[in-house]
Amino acid sequence: MRPAHRLTALACPLLLMSLAACTGDVSANDDPKPPSATAPTASAPAGSSLRLSDAIEQLKVADEARTGYERDKFHLWIDADHDGCDTRKEVLLSEAVTKPRQGKSCKLTGGTWRSYYDDKTVTDASRLDIDHLVPLAEAWDSGASNWSDERREKYANDLDAQRSLVAVSSGPNRSKGDQDPAEWMPPAKDASCTYATDWVTAKLRWNLTIDHAENRALAKLATSCTEATVKVTPAL
Repeated sequence: MRPAHRLTALACPLLLMSLAACTGDVSANDDPKPPSATAPTASAPAGSSLRLSDAIEQLKVADEARTGYERDKFHLWIDADHDGCDTRKEVLLSEAVTKPRQGKSCKLTGGTWRSYYDDKTVTDASRLDIDHLVPLAEAWDSGASNWSDERREKYANDLDAQRSLVAVSSGPNRSKGDQDPAEWMPPAKDASCTYATDWVTAKLRWNLTIDHAENRALAKLATSCTEATVKVTPAL
């Protein structure tokens, strides 16, 4: 069974565009206001909500290293609750604007989805990717290389958070690859603040670091996302 909070949170089709409010479109490549070099000594308590700019300050800034990364080190698309639907299908079901029909072995037909990366409606599930907001390689670079196999599996199949995994058009997702917000942002004009908020939420949830360029890009985005907030929900 899908987590109830994902179903409740995604019941309104407009949620994909309303998690974070944007007051302007910002290029991550512009020179930002200099951010703090290190995270504060005290982290925000679980369940608290922070302004995006304050949430960024909670993240530790550190150099990244991809040594030893292999995608297979993250076990993808498990059926954690043994209901016949793997993680990909669970996300498709919970994020559908119009629910697909669910057949034998969780075969899905019909349905519509809204891809917030490019602000497009998608009517064919095969044209959707389930994106890890923070890509697997980026997670590895920023802390997951030190995790156990079990924790990497939990990360790769995180259905307990609303925005760790999102259903989006395959084109923008594949152009994103393993890039961070200093290198790639969604093409939709109004997606910047939502994406920055989702990114920081995921990094805080999994206690991942950010590199210096990533920190600068996020700090610049935060100056125009003054209404955006991040809820601190650490992964177990």
